[in-house]
Amino acid sequence: MSTHDPDHGGSDVALQEGDLPARFDNPGLPEHAHRLTDTDPKAARRAERQVAFLFVLSMIGTLVVLVGYFSVKFHDNLGFTEYLNRLELSNKVLGIGLAVALLGIGVGAVHWAKTLMPDEERIDYRHLQRGTDEERAEAVEKLATGAEESGFARRPLIRNTLIGAMALFPLPGLVFFRDTGPLPGDDLSTTFWKAGDRLMLDPEGGPIKASDMVLGAVAHVMPEGIEESEHPLNEKAKAAVLLIRLEEDKLAAESLPGAYGGIVAYSKICTHMGCPVALYEQQTHHLLCPCHQSTFDLTQNCKVIFGPAKRPLPQLAITVDDEGYLVAKEPFHEAVGPSFWERG
Repeated sequence: MSTHDPDHGGSDVALQEGDLPARFDNPGLPEHAHRLTDTDPKAARRAERQVAFLFVLSMIGTLVVLVGYFSVKFHDNLGFTEYLNRLELSNKVLGIGLAVALLGIGVGAVHWAKTLMPDEERIDYRHLQRGTDEERAEAVEKLATGAEESGFARRPLIRNTLIGAMALFPLPGLVFFRDTGPLPGDDLSTTFWKAGDRLMLDPEGGPIKASDMVLGAVAHVMPEGIEESEHPLNEKAKAAVLLIRLEEDKLAAESLPGAYGGIVAYSKICTHMGCPVALYEQQTHHLLCPCHQSTFDLTQNCKVIFGPAKRPLPQLAITVDDEGYLVAKEPFHEAVGPSFWERG
């Protein structure tokens, strides 16, 4: 059985037969075992130098990454074998450098905590209510004392080398992110289309005449000569266009200057996430993106009427040449595809 003992903080006291309490004294915390660095100043200084060495090692690893990144060159006239050799060397230098940089910071921090920071056992009772002003002031004092005991303020060698290691370590990440591709600018703002380019069927190739586009017909087209561009795959990803013919009186007034006899051409790249907008519903004259169901209305100059896309599909102004083939009247007036920061 048990009873509530108000004389002992309201705790429950277990009773044996005869109502004799069976209590156990609180054994408390075990006796603290001091480390060598707690009792020997020479050992503490030696540990401090070891921690600083590890942080300096991390700094060296970061510098190795940066030097290796810029010193191993790749250029177009490399042979396949030479390219693979340089790629392998680059991967090894970057991998080893990053490993040393991370290991130096991690092991140094652990060694610092294990040998120099306080390791005395303490018991802190949690409470859910806001402490009194005296308790809060005491907590601030304890934090300041802990910071002092950690040695961060009075061990400038460790502090400065840690700051140096942590300041250098993010640099490879900045370099790597910068090299993930060209900054958005002209590469994303312009396409291969220019005035006079014939509309070539994709993927079969060959020009297309206005007379070939019957009412309701849909064709996927690319600009003439795109296969001979320096980066054809990149250019195709931006230049894909959908060609559609519908009744001329169904077209919006703003789309008529870029149309030819009811034939309109719009970018095939969804303005939400860049998926191909290739589903055409002939009865409603809607274009549907299959990825996230953004819907564009051809009769409203491809205005977004449903889904997450925020901008209409850009229109490519078209006309015909002397032979009756459909050609671009002018390039796109705006960037195609999803938004980006530098978009005009």
